[in-house]
Amino acid sequence: MAAEEIQLKKKEEKKSRGLSDYLLFLIPSLIGIGLFMVPISKEGSITIPVAFMAKHLEGMIIDHLPGILTIMLAIVVIFSLAATISKPILIMRNGFLKSLFLVHPLWLFVRVLGFTFATMTLLQMGPEAVWSGDTGGLLLFDLLPLLFTIFLFAGLFLPLLLNFGLLELFGVLLNKVMRPVFTLPGRSSIDCLASWMGDGTIGVLLTNKQYEDGFYTKREAAVISTTFSVVSITFSIVILTYMDLEHLFVPYYFTIVLAGLVAAIILPRIPPLSRKPDTYIVENEERFDENALKGQKAFSYGLTKALERAQNNSVKETLIGGMKNVLDMWFAVIPVIMAIGTIALILAEHTSLFAILGAPFVPILMLLQVPEAHVAAQTMVVGFADMFLPAVIGSGIESDLTKFVIACVSVTQLIYMSEIGGLILASKLPVKFIDLVLIFLLRTLVSLPIIVGIAHLLF
Repeated sequence: MAAEEIQLKKKEEKKSRGLSDYLLFLIPSLIGIGLFMVPISKEGSITIPVAFMAKHLEGMIIDHLPGILTIMLAIVVIFSLAATISKPILIMRNGFLKSLFLVHPLWLFVRVLGFTFATMTLLQMGPEAVWSGDTGGLLLFDLLPLLFTIFLFAGLFLPLLLNFGLLELFGVLLNKVMRPVFTLPGRSSIDCLASWMGDGTIGVLLTNKQYEDGFYTKREAAVISTTFSVVSITFSIVILTYMDLEHLFVPYYFTIVLAGLVAAIILPRIPPLSRKPDTYIVENEERFDENALKGQKAFSYGLTKALERAQNNSVKETLIGGMKNVLDMWFAVIPVIMAIGTIALILAEHTSLFAILGAPFVPILMLLQVPEAHVAAQTMVVGFADMFLPAVIGSGIESDLTKFVIACVSVTQLIYMSEIGGLILASKLPVKFIDLVLIFLLRTLVSLPIIVGIAHLLF
């Protein structure tokens, strides 16, 4: 009787859905796809609408952006110190503000350091090694203005991709792929897509929550967080734009996808990820049943889930969600990049640290016939500190082939301590620092030959 009632309820739900329900799912999702995934041609080069809008705005206000960024970093530091020391009610009773400003003491120090470096660079005070055009000046006057505008448009429009059912539909459709190909349960496709279309931090947070709730084993959680919390489309666009290779967006993103998929197939099957135990930290009776789709068509089931997700959204919620995305990226990511990026660039410009660490990659790159191998070798390791540093260091390279390789490798390496790595270590996920180092190196070694092979076909 219960089964008959469920079937009857499903039939009633199907009948009650009208054209407006399908349009609510389709229109925002298609707009999101158009903004983030459809290449357009502007002034002889190929880009995507989000990047075009960001570059246009940057050009209009470029003279004011370094000052605006420094003021913004000051605001972040003031509110972060207030949240840590005095804990004002305004911040502590607001979940979003609390998550923005109440951070671990280490990240608070990083924010203060980022503001300090920005101030020194803007006013050209203190040691020149901090504010020169090759270190702090490169970040404050070149990279961060581009990030500021891209984060604005990408953050505002991301809810169109994430909140109107697109992930739910593809999540169900990919159920039968995840287990045999990636050794993961079907539900993990949601984490993967959320990272790829949104941001890697979203994937880590989703994975950590589901791990704590007993939906993932230790091995599954470790694999998902280090293999599928991929660099977002937004960050990929920033790197490509910074390397002056926007016209290669389509082959660039195809290369990232291919190399990322190969790494995602290989890494879960070798140490250290393969040695993680397949045990849950808590029992959960609601754990996903992979046989739930038996007797049902995956597309119709996924479409039902997508329509349900779309109906739970409103214009107001979408706008608020977009603004939260923008503030989160502005306040959380930019200070870290200014702080860690400046330190790493000082080390890269004034010491031989990265040249020494990257030395083992010189013969590999020479064997693969990559031009300017000695400079490129540094970028193979510097990405562990921050994902943007390979592009910053490699932007002066003349060879487009080498710049293309650097741009692709820096995205597929995935583990960078300024964001994803730090977030993983701060969570309850069963991944240690040494695991992150090994996974970073393994991802580089697996993806590099694929990327170089495609680069040789293009150039």
